[in-house]
Amino acid sequence: MMKMFLILFSCLLVTMAHAEKIKLAVLTPEGTSWSNSLADMTKEIKSVTKGEIDFRIYYGGVAGDESDVVRKIRVGQLHGGFFTGKTLGEFTNDLRVVEIPFTFHHDRAKAWKMVEALTNDFSTSLRKNGFESLGYYEIGQVYVISTKKVNTLNELKGIKIWSWEGDQIVKAMVDSLQLVSIPLALPDVLSSLSTGIIEAAYAPPMGILALQWQTKIKYLVDYPVAFSIGALLISNKIWDKISPANQKIIKEIASKYIKQTNAQTVLDNTEALNALKNSGITFIKFPDSDIQQADNIRKDVVKRIVPQFISTQGYQKLEKLLK
Repeated sequence: MMKMFLILFSCLLVTMAHAEKIKLAVLTPEGTSWSNSLADMTKEIKSVTKGEIDFRIYYGGVAGDESDVVRKIRVGQLHGGFFTGKTLGEFTNDLRVVEIPFTFHHDRAKAWKMVEALTNDFSTSLRKNGFESLGYYEIGQVYVISTKKVNTLNELKGIKIWSWEGDQIVKAMVDSLQLVSIPLALPDVLSSLSTGIIEAAYAPPMGILALQWQTKIKYLVDYPVAFSIGALLISNKIWDKISPANQKIIKEIASKYIKQTNAQTVLDNTEALNALKNSGITFIKFPDSDIQQADNIRKDVVKRIVPQFISTQGYQKLEKLLK
C-alpha cells in the first residue's frame, strides 16, 4: 500500500513539476464571442496536454491597456496577450504593411488573403523579437465616425480626430488628410466625443459598438480607410520551456479556434454595420471623384512611412503580392 502511494505521489510531483501556467491579458470583455472562444481554446489545451499547459486569462483590460501588458510581460508578471496593430508594430514594423490606409478599399477578402500570404514572414519576425504567435485575428475594416457631418474629403480637413499616441501609420494618414490629431488613451475616447475634445474617431463596426461610441456620434463615412488585424502572442521566455509536443498541440488547437473566431468576426462586423444604421447613424457616401483620390492619399502615406517606419523590402513584398 505504501509503495503504491509513493508511486502515485511521485507521478503527481512529476506532473506538477512540468506544468506551465501561462498568464495572458486581453482587452476583450468576458461574455463576448472572442472571449468565449479563448476560454474554450485554453480549456481544450489543458485537457489535451493533461494539465501540463494551464492558461490564466485576464479579460476586459483588468491588466491595463496594451502598453501596460507589454511592460508586465517584460518584467515577468505576464507571459503574453492579444495585441492590435499599433503594439504589433512595436515588435515588428513590417507586420503593419497590411494596415496601410486605402490599400484594399471595400475588399476585406483580399486583405485577409494578404495576411495569410505574409503570415510566415510575420511570425518569423515576431520570433526574432521575443514572441511566438499563436495566430492572427481579423479585426476588420476600419471606418471613420464623426459628430459633425462631412460630405467630402475636403470637409474633413481640420476635423479633430482621435489618434492612438505613437501610431505612426495613423499619424501619416491624419497628416495626409490634413486632420487635427488628438492623442488619447482608448478609454478616454467616449467621453472626449461627448465633450467635443474630439469630433471623430475610427474603428471597425464591431469595435464601435463594443466601445459604445455610437451613443456619441451621428455620422459614419461609408468607405473603409484601412484594414485592422491582431495577434495572440506568448513570450519566448515561457514558450521555449514548453515541450515540442505540447507546442504542437497548442498551435493546432489555437489555429482551429482562431479560424472559427475570424469567420464569426466577419459576420459580427456585418451585423454591427446594420445595427449602426438601425440606431440612426447617418452613413455618408463621398463623391466618386473623392474616392478616386484614395490612391493618391495612399501614395502620400507610403512616402511618410517607407522606409522610415515600414521597410522597403516589406512594402515591396506586399506590392508584389497585390499584383
